[in-house]
Amino acid sequence: MYSEDILKRLSLKLSGNLETSVLLWMPDPVERDLQVVKQGLRLETENLQAATEVICSRTPSQIQSFKQQYLSKFEVHLEDDIDRQPLGHHRELLLAYVRQRRDEDLRYDTERAQEDSRALLGADECTFIRIFSERSRAQLAVVISAYSDLSGNSLEKAVKGKKWGPFGDALRTILSCSESPATYFAKVLHKAMKCLRVDHTTLIRVIVTRTEIDMKDIKAEYLTRYGKTLNDVVDLQTTGHYRTFLLSLLGPNC
Repeated sequence: MYSEDILKRLSLKLSGNLETSVLLWMPDPVERDLQVVKQGLRLETENLQAATEVICSRTPSQIQSFKQQYLSKFEVHLEDDIDRQPLGHHRELLLAYVRQRRDEDLRYDTERAQEDSRALLGADECTFIRIFSERSRAQLAVVISAYSDLSGNSLEKAVKGKKWGPFGDALRTILSCSESPATYFAKVLHKAMKCLRVDHTTLIRVIVTRTEIDMKDIKAEYLTRYGKTLNDVVDLQTTGHYRTFLLSLLGPNC
């Protein structure tokens, strides 16, 4: 969207969190996603959760388009960069997720959902990878309901109880986004700001990359869940021009 010269000049004039947020905001939305995923897949940073968040919150058609853009910009296939990651099951989940062509419509199969819920009871990692990567969002939402009816426990709690680390976090990201991306990102923002030491990397990433997608829904969900507006919490946890910039992206305090 903007020339390299403008970005370089901005980088010289800005610093810290303000620089990070402005430079991520300057490109178009697809370019922002490319930056986040590429940075997350670099072995020296290894922030796979950021890459997972972008990939697993996008629709199948968006992922296919993203893969083409990724190859064009970085001259390497997205799958190849993922395949270099050292985290076994997390890597396999992401590979399967970007390769599978899932349906995007709202149709679902109740009988298949019941079969999947039974298969997930006590299942190993490979079964979770297969079901989570092959089922559409609509179908996975029905699986979540069927699993709860069958086991008396939520599928998210079952995954959390397995203590699978980053792989489990990735599964829960897919689960949350299949039900409500806005709820997922409201939780991510709350976690980023609830401690004394704010996770500014996550705060910037979510606000900048979601502001043109579903920020209104995220703000509404945040208020419902935590009894405070997202704007008020960001205002409390940030300072200066950095705070002003984030609040401008969030829009009206509601």
